[in-house]
Amino acid sequence: MAINSPPVFIDLSLDEQVQELRKYFKSLGAEITSEKSPKGIEDDLHKIIGVCDVCFKDGDPTEIDNILNSIVSIMITISLDRGENIVLAFCEKLTKAPDVPLARVCLHSLWRLFNNLDTTSPLRYHVYYHLVQVAKQCNQVNEVFNSVEKLKAQFALCSVSSEQMQKLYRLLHEVLRDTNSELSAKVMIELLGTYTAENASVAREDAMKCIVTALADPNTFLLDPLLSLKPVRFLEGELIHDLLSVFVSEKLPAYLKFYNDHKEFVTSQGLNHEQNIRKMRLLTFMQLAESNPEMTFEQLTKELQISEADVEPFIIEILKTKLVRCRLDQANRKVHISSTMHRTFGKQQWVQLRDLLQAWKENLSTVEEGLKTVTTAQIDLPRKQKVTH
Repeated sequence: MAINSPPVFIDLSLDEQVQELRKYFKSLGAEITSEKSPKGIEDDLHKIIGVCDVCFKDGDPTEIDNILNSIVSIMITISLDRGENIVLAFCEKLTKAPDVPLARVCLHSLWRLFNNLDTTSPLRYHVYYHLVQVAKQCNQVNEVFNSVEKLKAQFALCSVSSEQMQKLYRLLHEVLRDTNSELSAKVMIELLGTYTAENASVAREDAMKCIVTALADPNTFLLDPLLSLKPVRFLEGELIHDLLSVFVSEKLPAYLKFYNDHKEFVTSQGLNHEQNIRKMRLLTFMQLAESNPEMTFEQLTKELQISEADVEPFIIEILKTKLVRCRLDQANRKVHISSTMHRTFGKQQWVQLRDLLQAWKENLSTVEEGLKTVTTAQIDLPRKQKVTH
């Protein structure tokens, strides 16, 4: 369900809205007077927001939405220097919606507030952070976040600190981990990219989470880039870094040895041994395919530690990943490789790419020269015919 955020507009003066809200919450039994505060609109809002969650009990979602919309319409009139505590208090209240239908209503209200704040307002960060929390409660995270690039664009004009973005990335990683592991991994990599050489040593926990998320994701196979992240480098010599290195460049036997030596560690990280074996078989096959245009069934059963009967199902599985293009030759009990994705992209791969582009450039030059020759011949032909006649 798409989230709509219509502009905030209430056909009442601020004083009238405050009066109506006070009366409404008092009628629900909230500890609030119906008279306006002599201290001004900010004090009224503090008191109204302090009891606004009373409407969550046995309330109609449509009516609650109207009430929250009225509060938002007053909030956006408050100046920035006086509005932060009010906005934070409102956001905190809305994260405590008691059920999914009301969480959706609260989500709409926060989204409405977010979009009605000026694009340069740092308050947008606070609203968005709580908005993600509420979206998690009602399974709507994909409606408020689907791209790191879009997220960064949303806060491009705001004065948001690196620490605040790191906090937001951690939250997004957490709420996406069980529903979109691929996007969760991208968020964590973005988080690690915010650390510099000076503060990378304090990112140990984030770096470990990043590695574990990437290893556990059944669709993440290109793990080499993680090794270049500064916080990951600080883990060199630790078991988690050793395990990552196995997945980056080693074959299945190396993982099995690591697991036999460190079973408790693998389990403590929340990693599934059988899933790890599955991924390592796929990665091992990719590595073998880089240097073997064809492989026998016998070779595969040995390298992947599977039975010959499992070779065909395995090839079907790897074809689904689109990591390798190959075909089965049942008659000769072989697998023929057409192309494969590289597990790592280091100096050797850059050299291969350079040579490939250089050969492509030379072929284009040859074609160009050939076309010039044909064109010249076509131009000269009529002249020669005239001379002949």
